[in-house]
Amino acid sequence: MRLKWYGWLGLVWMAVAQTLMFLEVEPVHQWFTPIIWTGYILFADALVLWLRGRSLIQDRPREFAMLVWLSVLFWLIFELYNLRLANWYYINVPHNPWLRDLAYLWSFATIFPGLFLTSEWLGALLKIDLGKQHLRTRRFGMWWRFSVVVGLLFLVVPPLLPYRISRFLFGFVWLGVIFFLDPINHWLGAPSLIAEWEEGRLGRTLALLAGGAVCGVFWEFWNFWAGAKWIYAVPILGDIKIFEMPVLGFLGFPPFCLECFVLYQFARRVLWGHIWAPSDPGLERVV
Repeated sequence: MRLKWYGWLGLVWMAVAQTLMFLEVEPVHQWFTPIIWTGYILFADALVLWLRGRSLIQDRPREFAMLVWLSVLFWLIFELYNLRLANWYYINVPHNPWLRDLAYLWSFATIFPGLFLTSEWLGALLKIDLGKQHLRTRRFGMWWRFSVVVGLLFLVVPPLLPYRISRFLFGFVWLGVIFFLDPINHWLGAPSLIAEWEEGRLGRTLALLAGGAVCGVFWEFWNFWAGAKWIYAVPILGDIKIFEMPVLGFLGFPPFCLECFVLYQFARRVLWGHIWAPSDPGLERVV
């Protein structure tokens, strides 16, 4: 199977956008982040289709549309946390409020598709298989309830603390989503990472961690050159950076991908009432 036409479109789109950005041609220079990620998503989906024989855009367009809107919704929740924890801020955004909000929403809409498609093509290239990684089964028992309680504390406590303390705790919010929602997903019958860990199936987790790490590099590389960008106010080793990201911040991208997966599985289970799961236990898709 050859690369689908929209994959080539995505590659050309990215090459043109990168060139115009370096030449500081507007509006590409200012809107570079959503523009480059749109081209990447087209290419990544076509790459998954080439490697897997199926993909989100090609085979599940309704799911892809849902993924886009949920990406916006859930990132806005993190923006609300950031109003209190103040770990990042934006510069050089459009002055017109309508254009500014459009740029924000377009950028936020690319987060989930970028993460999950990257995890899929990495899983395919690395031949990660969900169905064949059986380790010794361990039953967690009461750990499920403990996880929900710990996750709830991680989500609720940081924004309630004084800023001099809370600004250090955004990582707890990142992990809190996983601890709190993943056991609930299991209870609802949705795909659950912890349930897979119990069964010794680590493939999906490995693919998601790898996807988060790769997307983190892409995000920070492209953000560094963009006109409108985000700047971090991380209080720990904030002056030691790779691109705009303090070095320790790169450790957050792999678990961030896990929490996005957990959020998405919860939302589609609650909103749609059923699971779009692969018909076999292999890594036919990450989401």
